Amino acid sequence: MKILDIYNILDEISPFSLQEKWDNSGLLVGNFEDKIKKIYVSIDLDEDFLNEVEENSLIITHHPLIFAPLKKINYDNYCTKLLKILIQKNIALISMHTNIDKTHLNMYVAKDILKLDIIEKEDINDFIIYANVNKDFDEFAKEITSKLGIEFTNVVKCNERVEKVGIVTGAGMSLLSEVKADCFLTGDIKYHDAMDAKSRNISLIDIRHYESEKYFNELLVGVLEKNLKKNELKAIISASKNPFKFCIQGETVE
Repeated sequence: MKILDIYNILDEISPFSLQEKWDNSGLLVGNFEDKIKKIYVSIDLDEDFLNEVEENSLIITHHPLIFAPLKKINYDNYCTKLLKILIQKNIALISMHTNIDKTHLNMYVAKDILKLDIIEKEDINDFIIYANVNKDFDEFAKEITSKLGIEFTNVVKCNERVEKVGIVTGAGMSLLSEVKADCFLTGDIKYHDAMDAKSRNISLIDIRHYESEKYFNELLVGVLEKNLKKNELKAIISASKNPFKFCIQGETVE
């Protein structure tokens, strides 16, 4: 099967034209006419994973390996080291980032993983999914973190109850000024983000970056298998892992 065939399926599922201007989704490594043996799906790339991928395969990631223009390729940083392996093994790379965030991932996590009471999508922002909650804040925070498998996280508690929540997987704090809810779920929340949210009277629950986006793998594999004909390529979920570990009272944990 050619890469172009897979690309066209992905483009129909979630058009690459929907990506943000700063994004770099699409075919990043490889040629549309190349034929592939296997498809791997992963939120990110790492060396251990790439060493296990068979030659002449296609990898579909959520996060693009290349964001900024490359002025040199010296194999001395994350991006160029992995590019070397991809090229040597003739492995193609397609990334689906902000386009699939808008069309599938945010809704999938909100509805299928967190089981939220989704409000019909409002035309305020393509990324933000809204849901009715009407629960005690502490109860709601415990419920959310439990469903995502997060043992501890940062929160900003502005009110005792949560009536309406907005959610953006990954890092969505740049959208805070557009949130029309009394609580916001997203990842990568920084100190000054928290101060800003508090001034706006918007509670926050940090659902972390990896933990909220790791569902990209199962989502995309499910969608691909519905669109690939019987006996065609089967998508394989990779073993890409969260690079972070957490230290609790001097003990490192996953």
